[in-house]
Amino acid sequence: MALDRRHVLLGGSLAVAGTTLGMPSASADGHRHPGSPEETKSLRQLYREAKAEGGTLTVYAGGDTATQQDGNKAAFEKAFPGISLNIVVDYSKFHDARIDNQLATGTLVPDVVQLQTLQDFPRWKRQGVLLPYKPAGFSRVHPAFKDPTGAWTGIFVDAFSTIYNIDKAGGKPPTTAKALLDPTWKGRIVSTYPNDDDAVLYLYKLIVDAYGWGWLQKFVAQDVHWVRGTQEPADEVEAGTKAVALGTDGMLTPAAGVKTRFVVPKHDPFMAWAQRAAIFKDARHPAAAKLYLNWWLSKQTQSDFYMWSVRTDVKPPAGYRHIWEYPNANVQGFEQFMSDRALAERFRQQLTLYVGEVKGDPSPGWLGLHPGQ
Repeated sequence: MALDRRHVLLGGSLAVAGTTLGMPSASADGHRHPGSPEETKSLRQLYREAKAEGGTLTVYAGGDTATQQDGNKAAFEKAFPGISLNIVVDYSKFHDARIDNQLATGTLVPDVVQLQTLQDFPRWKRQGVLLPYKPAGFSRVHPAFKDPTGAWTGIFVDAFSTIYNIDKAGGKPPTTAKALLDPTWKGRIVSTYPNDDDAVLYLYKLIVDAYGWGWLQKFVAQDVHWVRGTQEPADEVEAGTKAVALGTDGMLTPAAGVKTRFVVPKHDPFMAWAQRAAIFKDARHPAAAKLYLNWWLSKQTQSDFYMWSVRTDVKPPAGYRHIWEYPNANVQGFEQFMSDRALAERFRQQLTLYVGEVKGDPSPGWLGLHPGQ
């Protein structure tokens, strides 16, 4: 069975109910921050308020398959019995357009939004549609991963690079973009269409900037299997139908039995970002929304996530540094790329000349205007 690794918590989060509910939520660093103060209520107090409000929450989450957030849903609902979490997964580029339409028509559905379209959050802040809010632990979030007024905060760090199957890649797995051009990998590589996903597009931009357009021409000649969504490449590599994937993520510390390994290049560029989350000012369930963000930023949940934490006081897995300590992760570069839509579109169109037009239905399906209503 394929593993839904992207945007899913590790198993430890399923047991946090007995430990996190009594944890104090106050800030520990004493720093002053503009805007509203950091949350001081405990998770237990926030839980009581969410239940009194009605015990439901709707989240629009960027992702690739309908079941991709099932692990997070199960962990949250087990930690907070009686709270029903409805997570609607779709490509971020569809969710943001959907939200803009809902705002324009007065039909807003989600209470919380968490997306990779980083450029949307400053715009929504300027439009006044976000609720300034600083969950407990906000002062510990790396400055690059939050709005100082609390309009939005990063809740986890995701990163895209190369992954490989330990049984199929042999003794010399490819750890650089140049290594992917070796004839060994011809017909054995899968990749998300980079012209369909801006995070993958940015990874390809970094590689082309480093190696030139000639690299892309040779890479395409490797008979790459192009797919929609970043879950499919991970699934194919884990299943062994492909040996290597470019443009997806993987567990930093693989669970027992997992065949996939994520490559953190020593010198080659890769890309990482903090998935941003925000509460809408007109959210129908603001208490549950606050509980959700506080749960995400809790040290327990941050420690259980399968990649990097956004918190400066949560140690990365053994053998890794904090993500902001990798210059070649281009953490701030992705936000700049996403904000320069003219640059992104120019590169997308040029790249399409090599890769071809995107084919196939979107992997989450077509969800319409008001999913989760």
